Amino acid sequence: MLEKLTKFLDEKLSTPMAKMAEQRHLRAVRDGIIATLPLIIVGSFFLIVAFPPLPATWGITAYLKANAATILLPYRMTMYIMTMYATWGIGYSLAKSYKLDGVTGGVLASMAFMLTLVPQVVDGLGFALPMANMGGGGLFVGIIVSIFAVEVLRFTTVKNFRIKMPEQVPASVARSFEALTPTTIVILVMATITYFLGFDWHAAVSKVVSPLVSATDTLPSVLILVLLVTFFWSFGIHGVSIVGSIARPLWLQILDGNTSAQAAGQALPGIAAEPFYQWFIWIGGSGCTIGLVILLATIAKSSYGKTLGKSTLIPGIFNINEPIIFGAPIVLNPVLIVPFILTPMITATLAWFATTMGLVNAVTVTAPWTLPGPIGAFLATGGDWRASVLNVVCIIISIVVYYPFVKMYDNKLLQDERAEA
Repeated sequence: MLEKLTKFLDEKLSTPMAKMAEQRHLRAVRDGIIATLPLIIVGSFFLIVAFPPLPATWGITAYLKANAATILLPYRMTMYIMTMYATWGIGYSLAKSYKLDGVTGGVLASMAFMLTLVPQVVDGLGFALPMANMGGGGLFVGIIVSIFAVEVLRFTTVKNFRIKMPEQVPASVARSFEALTPTTIVILVMATITYFLGFDWHAAVSKVVSPLVSATDTLPSVLILVLLVTFFWSFGIHGVSIVGSIARPLWLQILDGNTSAQAAGQALPGIAAEPFYQWFIWIGGSGCTIGLVILLATIAKSSYGKTLGKSTLIPGIFNINEPIIFGAPIVLNPVLIVPFILTPMITATLAWFATTMGLVNAVTVTAPWTLPGPIGAFLATGGDWRASVLNVVCIIISIVVYYPFVKMYDNKLLQDERAEA
């Protein structure tokens, strides 16, 4: 059955999706994001160290938590600000696709992105950059301004609107002078919009999506939130940061109602508190990508797919999936976006009905999010072993749903590798 579905998807969807994926701007975005993969993979391991899935009473746990701020510094300077690095890669790739100087394109793209940030004055410390906007949450802004910067470079080059140096001048020096015109245009445009007109690029994204988000303790609302989170992630926007900032107060009210009821010996009234999402929907991270990394690590035939699966399996077990989201990438990937959205909606529905029917306890505990799924589900439901079983069932569902799409994705990678050999 799965093989037939894989064949159908390959014949009906693979070709048009492949053409879409090769569009120069989408390809540049993909290349830029993949370039940050080493930073994301290595940086993500510091999250596991800083938030160890160990009992709080252990001495090592107390020590690591006490020093978490220092432990997280390598993470904050790599994965946490990955958009700053990604913009350079996007600019480089897009410029090369136009047969322009890639280094100039990368520098212009990164500069344009930095000009979307407004330094804040910190008493006694000078200026400080809002680092949160330099990570996954700022990627959508980074994509837009990177493309703008390179298109300015292309325009000035095509129209010959630049300073042309004599042939005797070294190529590196000549490129620097030729970049003066597009640099001036990008700086003036971005500075005018951000600083002189006061436009907040990053706040604008939140303002656009805020009216769309409504969190209530019903299955339709759960599915809407799941859809929004995965939809935003599909475009490189940190969906949980956007949706969670608005929905989290309601999630906390649901959890508080459950803990109060449990303390009073009453039936638990709520279902969709935040731990419900963590342990039955976001297994392995947003999009329930645990199945994706397992499949890549076990059945992938392409070198890149197999290496990616093995590299992202350990972070995936600990619910860190930025490496797979930006490594595959799932962002702007028309093949993997479908199961990325579909899988958590299926597991959410299953977990909802399992909880309403009393097959598993409702969540009452906020377990450390870096715990492996079955352990976290066990703790979050107050030690209900049935929750661990449900978590494993959801993992199996994730594998089944992702399977045909992984086969299609891996076949495309394999074809590309053979063509380059």
